[in-house]
Amino acid sequence: MNKDITTSAADNIRILSAAMVEKARSGHPGGAMGGADFINILFPEFLRYDPSDMGWFMRDRFFLDPGHMSPMLYSVLALSGLYSMDDLKNFRQWGSCTPGHPEVDKMRGVENTSGPLGQGHTMAVGAAIAERFLCARFGEWMSHKTFTFISDGGVQEEISQSAGRIAGFLGLNNLIMFYDSNDIQLSTDTNVVTNENTAMKYESWGWNVVTIEGNEANAIRLALTQALEEKERPTLIIGKTIMGKGALTADGSSFERKCATHGMPLGEAGASFENTIRNLGGDPENPFVIFSEVAEFYNQKKEEKIAEAKQRKALQKEWAAKNPELSAKLDDYLSGKLPDLDFSSVAMKPGIATRAASSAVLGYLAKNVGNMIVSSADLANSDKTDGFLKETKPFAKGDFSGAFLQAGVSELTMAAICNGIALHGGVWAACATFFVFSDYMKPAIRLSALMGLPVKYIWSHDAFRVGEDGPTHQPVEQEAQIRLLEKLKNHHGQMSLLALRPADAAETAVAWKMAMENKDTPTALIFSRQNIADLPVKEGVSAYESALKAERGAYIVQDCKGTPDVILLASGSEVSTLVDGAALLVSEKNLKIRIVSVISEGLFRNQQKAYQDQVIMPCVPVFGLTAGLPVTLAGLVGEKGKIWGLDHFGYSAPAKVLDEKFGFTAQNVYNQVVELLGL
Repeated sequence: MNKDITTSAADNIRILSAAMVEKARSGHPGGAMGGADFINILFPEFLRYDPSDMGWFMRDRFFLDPGHMSPMLYSVLALSGLYSMDDLKNFRQWGSCTPGHPEVDKMRGVENTSGPLGQGHTMAVGAAIAERFLCARFGEWMSHKTFTFISDGGVQEEISQSAGRIAGFLGLNNLIMFYDSNDIQLSTDTNVVTNENTAMKYESWGWNVVTIEGNEANAIRLALTQALEEKERPTLIIGKTIMGKGALTADGSSFERKCATHGMPLGEAGASFENTIRNLGGDPENPFVIFSEVAEFYNQKKEEKIAEAKQRKALQKEWAAKNPELSAKLDDYLSGKLPDLDFSSVAMKPGIATRAASSAVLGYLAKNVGNMIVSSADLANSDKTDGFLKETKPFAKGDFSGAFLQAGVSELTMAAICNGIALHGGVWAACATFFVFSDYMKPAIRLSALMGLPVKYIWSHDAFRVGEDGPTHQPVEQEAQIRLLEKLKNHHGQMSLLALRPADAAETAVAWKMAMENKDTPTALIFSRQNIADLPVKEGVSAYESALKAERGAYIVQDCKGTPDVILLASGSEVSTLVDGAALLVSEKNLKIRIVSVISEGLFRNQQKAYQDQVIMPCVPVFGLTAGLPVTLAGLVGEKGKIWGLDHFGYSAPAKVLDEKFGFTAQNVYNQVVELLGL
């Protein structure tokens, strides 16, 4: 290729990147200017996608990790015809499609939301796993690569350690990562915070590592070519790049390699925006321009990509004709269509822990949902995802015929990988650990909610009844934290997460039904460690049929004739405690009692007001019982009601002892309601 057009195109990206930040008076130009050479080689020359069909499932994926380098991504996508100059001019402005950090928009070429460093490349690991999973089932004809771009900050984030370990262990040769190593981060040079040998670190994990001059076009081409030929390992390309490449001061001297250009416009950092743009071949009075020769080159590459995709689609058509049943299955996978599932058919033993009930459902799903990956953070035998594992096998290097990811002790990485699996498409993702360790996962859960990804989060050991393990393992505030996401809407106006804490085995089956049918947002499934008595059901109605009423978020488990004297409500294992407490209230005080199970307050609040008032009658006193913070039920109980919960950490003791000490007994329910009613 003519070097002049390569340089011209890379400089065009630098100009647009600097101009976007300068106009917005906000952003990060330096890294984008340094990374322009790599992105300019990758997108037109190596990245396989169909510009006329951006959702084409066999496309290569590009996952950006340092979301602050969004100007670089938007600029190369503008050269590719996916963003207009007006889009770039509105960078970081209200209502624009060019937010400060990229938000997933596959039709425009943005594969992932990025910003929290480390998560972007970890999502890429998940996408690479999904690709291997699908190829193991349908053939290598559909293979494609996952490229990702990481910065010094992303390499430093702790999540990168487990992401690198897992990718190397699984031998993800379809994963290629470019490390933009410019030796500068936001507030300082990198040598102030680290002296690690990054190449040796990744090599120790089983990666193919190559170090190049990251602004040299031919070096980039050679490294990418070799990475595409690698058959055994993921590849890390360490590109030694120049922060703020091409930047000049007012007197014309170089302003490259300056920390200031990392996080502020060139003009505010000490450089001259005008001189820099001129130096790069642009017009500082009108920098938002794609050079004619660059536009011609990118348009030529666009047509080549469309033609190549057409050839691959023809091969797919031939494969489909020879394999009609497999082709129909693939279509179902890619469309997100689930098989007909009968959750009522899952056999449940009486009075079991909801984690055990979940295990039974997972075994059923393993047999009936062929495109589901389940992962556990080294707790499969405790969080009971082993119900799924018993019907399949873990992934191993060169063998993705199983459907279980042994993530090791790496909760955040596991969650981000599941986000990547979901972003890739065609595969359902679920991951599990103890509920208290959801704290480690919050950044990835938040991105699941923001992106609207249907990841299933499985959390067992849901309360202080973990017992002897003590306060470090006993969740108290976790449910309140997770349920906040039920109150937070995503950009589509939806409840950003569905949190389900079932009260018995039947509700657990229904919770899984709700989770699998929720294709728009993540679902949290919160299960008990200890056995729970099954809830009462009306004669002639099965427990599952009764529990189906939980699909509205809350429902009446047990009622009285006429208007109740008091409504008792809870979620999870506390509901059965209310049942026992209600029996005392009826026998000792002759009270009329209604018991309500609230599997999801957020879902309940999305029901019509008439239904809400029918279940929780506005003029009737309400008593709530929660093993978490009292605020968990505050919105349901109201100011005139009463909540018994925990306002302290747990203690190490057997679960039954803790129930007694903390007041989670039928007798205390009786005592608290008597006090509430002034009897």
